[in-house]
Amino acid sequence: MEPRELYNVRPVTDGPAPSPLTEEEERRFRDVLFGELGHAISARGRASFPAHTPEDRRRLLDVARRLTAHWGQQVTAVPEDELRMCLHLPGHGPGRLAPPS
Repeated sequence: MEPRELYNVRPVTDGPAPSPLTEEEERRFRDVLFGELGHAISARGRASFPAHTPEDRRRLLDVARRLTAHWGQQVTAVPEDELRMCLHLPGHGPGRLAPPS
């Protein structure tokens, strides 16, 4: 697969942003993402998830950091296209075929 050029995809800053969720709802949502994406990554080496807003991308970056700390192995979050991010282990990034399940 050829690498794609991504236009209008910018790095996510760590700056604060208002959230429509309460602090408790935000924590619970990130916990669910941690569990669900963690299972997918452990099974396939990667997982894609929608990231329509900068807030969505910040959540996924946070989940990647938490998984890295939890597993002691680097989990990277990168834009897959304008609306999705890919969280992956080394060697399983975008453009690589996942091993058969």
